[in-house]
Amino acid sequence: MPDVLEPVMRRIAARRAELVALTQELVRIPTVNPPGEAYRACAEYLGDRLSRHGFAVEYVRGLGTPGDSERHPRTNVVARRAGARSGRCVHFNGHIDVVAPGAGWTYEPFAGTERDGRIYGRGTCDMKGGLAAAVIAAESLFESGIALPGSIEISGTVDEESGGFGGVAHLAHRGYFSPGRVDHVIIPEPLNVDRVCIGHRGVWWAEIETLGRIAHGSMPFLGDSAVRHMGALLERFEHELLPALAARRTAMPVVPEGARASTLNVNSIHGGEAEGHGGLPTPCVADSCRIVIDRRFLIEEPLAAVKTEVVGLLDRLAAERPGFRYRIRDVLEFLPTLADADGPVVRATVEAVRAVLGREPAIICSPGTYDQKHIERIGRLRECIAYGPGILELAHQPDEYVVIDDLVSSAQVLARAAYALLNRPG
Repeated sequence: MPDVLEPVMRRIAARRAELVALTQELVRIPTVNPPGEAYRACAEYLGDRLSRHGFAVEYVRGLGTPGDSERHPRTNVVARRAGARSGRCVHFNGHIDVVAPGAGWTYEPFAGTERDGRIYGRGTCDMKGGLAAAVIAAESLFESGIALPGSIEISGTVDEESGGFGGVAHLAHRGYFSPGRVDHVIIPEPLNVDRVCIGHRGVWWAEIETLGRIAHGSMPFLGDSAVRHMGALLERFEHELLPALAARRTAMPVVPEGARASTLNVNSIHGGEAEGHGGLPTPCVADSCRIVIDRRFLIEEPLAAVKTEVVGLLDRLAAERPGFRYRIRDVLEFLPTLADADGPVVRATVEAVRAVLGREPAIICSPGTYDQKHIERIGRLRECIAYGPGILELAHQPDEYVVIDDLVSSAQVLARAAYALLNRPG
């Protein structure tokens, strides 16, 4: 039987150089978050392109969301194109923000260097390559001459790396991801080209501050060091909490294998005198020390129990260690997310991977959260998954890259999945 999508597949393959160029241009806009640099420029670059390809384009600023300001506006772009007749809507969502490049690069982080079948640069993998693949997939579907029912929507959203509050969460609160307006969402995050991601672990970030009493550094016995108190807490983490977390396992298909356990990371630590003043520090006993913990928890763990476990450890230290005092505050929290593995968006994407790659895709869950959490929690839309190019372990690494063959293949998969979802019966 002839493949109705063969002209679309050929069209995407023929646009390989264009897909590479689009990825490079997106990478060359340094949308570093925090603080949220060049969001407007990147959103307008995408919007201008999609407008030329027949999409109705809207810019939505996350006014009042964390980090939004006149210098760093949280500018999102939403583009929609209707097909030949009414029907469902398939939405491709990609975040435009990237983390800071950090040290250790061989290639210039924002050059988008092409070499040996790869594109190098911050955001190539996570996830401007995936966003470029979605754009090429959608354009190719419409421009192939196939009469499509329904609509395809593409959004470039901000702040995913810092919680997504000014991006997908803001759009979801405004109804952009509500059932009836959108039916299926695919987020081209870098989970590997032969894997379909149906959810993620939960996350709780909290700031813990240990308190001390300031004194002259030459007479520390007259003060009470908050840094030493924090050291006692970290020692309890190391010898009590972390082994307990490592012993837990989830039934969710989380990758890599180490992420099937509960984990805790100390994202940052600061104690004593504030940094950044440019001079030498003064000799003082630290009266404050703060850490931010990043607790990734399993669908089998209630959030209340996750918090109680840490607070209980702190309270035991307060009872056992003279002078130990602390404060704790929530920074953010999101429950685990899990889409229906037998739902239409999963089935359509699995079939598309089989058709394009000729092999069976793995059904997985992500170790970290992504914007599916907002689409499900706020938008009340469960028909959402992640699928895209990019190797998961390269995200946020120096010399991040995306394989060009994977860009092309993922664009073909996205086009097939969208076509199937738009044309499914019922």
